[in-house]
Amino acid sequence: MESKILKKVDFILANCEFLRASERIVKETTLTINVNGKHFAIAMILATLEKEFVIGNLYTQGIIQSAADITSLTVKNNIAEVTLSENKPRSEKQQTIASGLKVRHEDVFKCVRAILKSEVFTETEAVHSAGLFFDGKDAVCIAEDLGRHNALDKVIGRGFLQGIDFSRALASSTGRQPSEMIYKCLHAGIPIIATKGVPTTLAIEIAEKAGITIAGLVRGNAMTVYSHPERIV
Repeated sequence: MESKILKKVDFILANCEFLRASERIVKETTLTINVNGKHFAIAMILATLEKEFVIGNLYTQGIIQSAADITSLTVKNNIAEVTLSENKPRSEKQQTIASGLKVRHEDVFKCVRAILKSEVFTETEAVHSAGLFFDGKDAVCIAEDLGRHNALDKVIGRGFLQGIDFSRALASSTGRQPSEMIYKCLHAGIPIIATKGVPTTLAIEIAEKAGITIAGLVRGNAMTVYSHPERIV
């Protein structure tokens, strides 16, 4: 059965001698997003959780605030058609996060380890993973994509569909954490993001002002908390 996200590719393996070989490689899929009949964006994604990706992307940009804002959403032939309610109020993006969430440091390690078990990454070494965990314990969604931004949109989209309280959520992600990742958490209202990688200086500045905890270099039995350490106990 043909996979939506993997394709067998033939190649020449050069290692002291030249050998013909083949392996499965991830497929890059173009997804066109139209909103109310008008072109909104084109994204290059891994073709899984497409609806969740679209919803997460719209939500983190402040285009939608609740499920009631969406009249319909269909994905067909790599085109997402979104119809939004005509009565949808204009949303203001969050500037700060008010959350009393505190997470045990042991659970932070578990949340990061959970997204590092990707079978697709093990086979291809070509995807990023993200996860969303309620109270830093219960997995809402774990997703993979070509980019860490897309993977984060997918898990946020799943959380949006399930109507979770994002102020009680921890997001984990592979790779470095630039400012765009922190802004996505800010606009969704997520107070903690944990990663095996590191943030940028701008990401730390934004997180400090917004009230977001960044736990980086979460490896083995150690982590570096770059902002708002009071949330990790």
